Amino acid sequence: MALPVYHGMQFDPASNAPLHIDAPLVADWLVRFLQDECIRRRKMDKAILGLSGGVDSAVVAYLCAMAFGSESVIAFRLPYKLSSPESLAHAQLVIDELGIQEMTVDISEMVDGYVSSLSEANISPARIGNVCARCRMIALFDQSANFGGLPIGTGNKTERLFGYFTWHADDAPPINPLGDLYKTQVWQLASFLGVPQVIIDKPPTADLVQAQTDEGDFGISFQNADRILYYLTQGYTKEKLISLGFRESDVQLVWNKVAGTHWKRRPPTVAMLSTTAIGEYYLRPVDY
Repeated sequence: MALPVYHGMQFDPASNAPLHIDAPLVADWLVRFLQDECIRRRKMDKAILGLSGGVDSAVVAYLCAMAFGSESVIAFRLPYKLSSPESLAHAQLVIDELGIQEMTVDISEMVDGYVSSLSEANISPARIGNVCARCRMIALFDQSANFGGLPIGTGNKTERLFGYFTWHADDAPPINPLGDLYKTQVWQLASFLGVPQVIIDKPPTADLVQAQTDEGDFGISFQNADRILYYLTQGYTKEKLISLGFRESDVQLVWNKVAGTHWKRRPPTVAMLSTTAIGEYYLRPVDY
């Protein structure tokens, strides 16, 4: 792999230039992607998505409205009892702006029914968060059958590389337009699409614990993480990035998160017993 060469210029580890996107071009490409993958290939002309009130799902809602038409997008608000009322209000801003269909399904009884059946005295917020994420995906897939639409994913590249999602939940939808965009690039796209500024500006959060933020969980800002991730995925070593001016603790933190979550970015590992093991040996092209 050919790596960028910085002859005659000062390398700036604080620069966001490598993460700049041509937002109009990216938006157009992603709309075409949704139309091709959903409508042409799968013959599905409706989009089903969970609308959390955060920037990622808001961007996906805007893209889906452009790709399918507002009347063919059904957004689901799926609050748990700990969810902030602000999240519901921000989701409503997107619904009103786009004129898309919406439903609100409170998952509190669904989650608490399971939790209350356990013999454990306490269950951690992380586990409750995972239960919520999986319950939400049950609802979205069920409603996809109800409306005859396709669930659309909303996870970004930073979260995917960090493994910051619930396995077989957030990553379950078969189509994901944001999966190759870092969080900072999603913000750029959001600004171009006209996502309400209050959604763009607020700190990303899983919205399960008061004052919890994604960056607080990470121990690093999205800006700094994305700069490091960009170069790591280009083939730069940890040692090279540190020598170029990135803080060693930040590089090691990002490296550890990526290295420790490879399993979350792969399908289940199947024990091979034949030459026709699906995905492990017997591969068919995507187009056939």
